[in-house]
Amino acid sequence: MANERLRDALHRGGTTLEDIAQRTGVDPKTVERWITQDRVPYPRHRRTVATVLAEAESYLWPSANSDQKIEEASNSEVVKVYPSRNAVPRELWDRLLSEAGSRVDILVYVGMFLTENPALLPALREKGSAGGRIRLLFGDPNSREVMRRSTDEGIGRNAISAKIRNALAFFGRIADAPGIEIRCHSTTLYNSIYRYDDEMIVNPHVYGAPAPHAPAMHLRRLSAGLMFETYAQSFDTVWEAAKPPKW
Repeated sequence: MANERLRDALHRGGTTLEDIAQRTGVDPKTVERWITQDRVPYPRHRRTVATVLAEAESYLWPSANSDQKIEEASNSEVVKVYPSRNAVPRELWDRLLSEAGSRVDILVYVGMFLTENPALLPALREKGSAGGRIRLLFGDPNSREVMRRSTDEGIGRNAISAKIRNALAFFGRIADAPGIEIRCHSTTLYNSIYRYDDEMIVNPHVYGAPAPHAPAMHLRRLSAGLMFETYAQSFDTVWEAAKPPKW
């Protein structure tokens, strides 16, 4: 059986067998066997390949680590748990945005609290122009899911839809900037995700409570962990089904 995850990661990154062979110090035929025969490389080679491809080692070779090691690594990915999103220090949000270089992924219904940082739009524009990938996912203001959430919070059927339209108007100013993509989703949003390279704030939603009052987790990606990767894959799944907003 072939390792399709490794093959796909190589193709997406425009990385050749020769590139990986040079970085790991092995023959290109060996790299080919890692793909076509699903051979598992030595740990030092797995770490190198995972770094080159910006993927989790546990994602590329899920069978390489024991369940206990994966559990321990996943626990270590949790930097801190906050009782509410409001309790996440502003300094942390600012640092995550400032230090992110290659990727910013945001999955929300609204997310207007982010606009309290006056450097937000210039920073995103600069990162996109420098080659970073910025993906912003907002709720579809016309979707049943958004209206249901608004009703569940007890603020009226159309309140969140109105907030989303305000958010889209704000972020629409950078919609055509290089490296920046904006889409709308109509999923039942179980948690908001704010990813900055290999760090992430996850805000699980609580029925009947607005997102700022629900807990939040600060995660830092580890190659042998699964928690960060689980949320990253969740983002990708929502992204693929989302559509450009109707400006």
